[in-house]
Amino acid sequence: MAVLDHAPPPFFKRGPAPLALLSFYVAFSIALFVLDLRFHALDIVRQAISLSTDPLQRLAQAPVRMLTEGSDYFLTLESVQEENRSLQAAQLAAAPTLLRLEQLEAENERLRQLLALQSREKAAGQAARILYTARDPFARRVYLDKGQQQGLIPGQPVIDEGGIIGQITRVFPFSAEVTLVTDKNQAVPVQVQRTGQRSVTFGLGNGQVELKYIPANADVQVGDMLVTSGLDGVYLPGFPVAKVIHVERDSAYAFARIIAAPLAAVESHTVVMVLHPREPLPPRPPAPEAESGKPAAKPARAGN
Repeated sequence: MAVLDHAPPPFFKRGPAPLALLSFYVAFSIALFVLDLRFHALDIVRQAISLSTDPLQRLAQAPVRMLTEGSDYFLTLESVQEENRSLQAAQLAAAPTLLRLEQLEAENERLRQLLALQSREKAAGQAARILYTARDPFARRVYLDKGQQQGLIPGQPVIDEGGIIGQITRVFPFSAEVTLVTDKNQAVPVQVQRTGQRSVTFGLGNGQVELKYIPANADVQVGDMLVTSGLDGVYLPGFPVAKVIHVERDSAYAFARIIAAPLAAVESHTVVMVLHPREPLPPRPPAPEAESGKPAAKPARAGN
């Protein structure tokens, strides 16, 4: 019997070594991470993924939402009816005061026109619902059920009935990302309502904000209200932001440590209001040296 002189075929096809494949994939992942971090090269990919997964997310949330809304409807029907009766009674009781307020507002409007004062900017926007929160435990961000299709753009303020919640930072076709005022990367220009002292609040990441750059001898007390100053061109002035809950002064430091709690339901809201973009602020006036072409003369010292 003749012996076959060829080798049997291999059972498995041999390819690159596992270590070489692992090194290639690790290097490729790091390159993608660097490109996205420095140049935001994957934003279009994220939007495409969000566009394709948005219907699945809504479909997955539909049964739970239907059960929750149905149970809430049957459980709160009686309380809502009682609340409506009390609100109707309160409305009738407050009708004379409301009529007088309308008359006073009309008189104030005529006075503004006589004094040639510009009427204050009015806030308008659209309601949105919170879909879910960010998966990053170190970030304070939520996602809305409205996006580019509803006209949302980055930078729009988000409020509720208590005050400022945050600001839209990224927009997708059918959703939008809101960075809360308690996030460490979120800053809001504010002023102390009682004294008019201007400063900036920064989120601490734990549900509170810190009022920075306030001198240690500044008149800031526990219970002071912080409202938006409007100096950044994003928030309208006068919106409540937070209330001071702790003031720590140390002679070794030039600035005081001031902690405040947000007035809005930052960590527990479900329905919010997205304000329309604010009109751009007027440009800064030119510097004196730019107007004359020569540097401005320094004022003479007293006694010379």
